[in-house]
Amino acid sequence: MSERIDTLPTALPEAVRALAEADFSAVAQRFSAAGFAVTQPADGILTIKGAGDRPAMLISVGVHGDETGPIEMVAYLLDALSRQPRALAVNLMLCVGNISAIRAGRRFIDADLNRMFRAERGTLAGTAEAARADVMIAATTAFFSDAGPVRWHLDLHTAIRPSVYPTFAIVPEIIAEHTRRALIEWLGLAGIGAVIMNPASVGTYSYYSAEHHGAAGTTVELGRIGTLGQNDLAQFADASLALDDLLRGAPKREAKQAPHVFNTARQIIKLSDKFQMAFGKDTHNFTALKQGEEIARDGDTIYTVQHPEELVVFPNPDVRVGLRAGLMVVRID
Repeated sequence: MSERIDTLPTALPEAVRALAEADFSAVAQRFSAAGFAVTQPADGILTIKGAGDRPAMLISVGVHGDETGPIEMVAYLLDALSRQPRALAVNLMLCVGNISAIRAGRRFIDADLNRMFRAERGTLAGTAEAARADVMIAATTAFFSDAGPVRWHLDLHTAIRPSVYPTFAIVPEIIAEHTRRALIEWLGLAGIGAVIMNPASVGTYSYYSAEHHGAAGTTVELGRIGTLGQNDLAQFADASLALDDLLRGAPKREAKQAPHVFNTARQIIKLSDKFQMAFGKDTHNFTALKQGEEIARDGDTIYTVQHPEELVVFPNPDVRVGLRAGLMVVRID
């Protein structure tokens, strides 16, 4: 069991507090008593495996310590499922990502954990998040090592800034086409409004699991960031229902609408401390820019819109040099 977090609100429901504290004791006991093989390979990581050939499902929350909504959503789902343990239809790995940042009430300790899932970390190699990523990579490798062909990884986040599409997802292009279609169909069931196809890794956890373990991995932005215990859970209603159905192997529901699909036009990389964006970092995700408009400049390098229309996602000029400061996308569907 992890140390208790004294900084959390005292009125938190026990299921939410337990997951935020990476305390799986009650849930683990219920699944173990029902005959599942339950392990806790590292702090904040729980695996539950049943008999027979089951899909392998990795769910991660709290990769950014201040994105608390998915922690609440998953806490309620996991608690309810643990009280009907035989309803679980998948082999499940649950990962509470940046536990230290959650405990500190911060986004990260030293650097963005969701840039650490790559071989080359440069000046970030000695950070707390690099060490945590190594632990998560080892547990993920072990979980998928004996998994069958159906492998999923849902990395659940919430966005810092407002968005034209309040919910959206990033899907690696390397995922096999038939698997990708199934994933995007599920994202529609989860109420996700937009899907961005990502051609290259920037060190995210979901891209790592897709690239190295053949998982249908996706980073899912489920709404706006909020305080633990005070999140508007209504914004997660569709995602919660779709995730619960997935865990229980329930028949597919009818999606309200398919997500709009976007290709990545380019990633805007911060090359130096001279980097400046042509708009504020509070610009809404999916803000449209027209051909020829300036996106950013970095010394002698000037980024401009190349297509008739491009939309900016994740604009953040304050990232470290060498990291992505924004993503430009074009709609294809």
